[in-house]
Amino acid sequence: MLPAERCYIGLGANLVEPVAQLQAAVTALGQLPETELVQVSRFYSSKPMGPQDQPDYVNAVAALDTRLTPLALLHALQQIELAHGRQRKAE
Repeated sequence: MLPAERCYIGLGANLVEPVAQLQAAVTALGQLPETELVQVSRFYSSKPMGPQDQPDYVNAVAALDTRLTPLALLHALQQIELAHGRQRKAE
């Protein structure tokens, strides 16, 4: 078994009900396998970078202790994003 590693995950939302979106994301982080949600920062509101014709962001940081591999954690985080409506543009 891998030892637990501390990682920090940036959270942000600015579309439909961003506070509720972040709360749901934090709940999902707490349910990841082989992972303990250690702490969550306060939620902060900030103006968008770049184009200003969009809603303000709500941001936070979550600290996790996880035994997931980096790739498995990335996949799990992307699944959380997908489940909460994140649509990535082709880059």
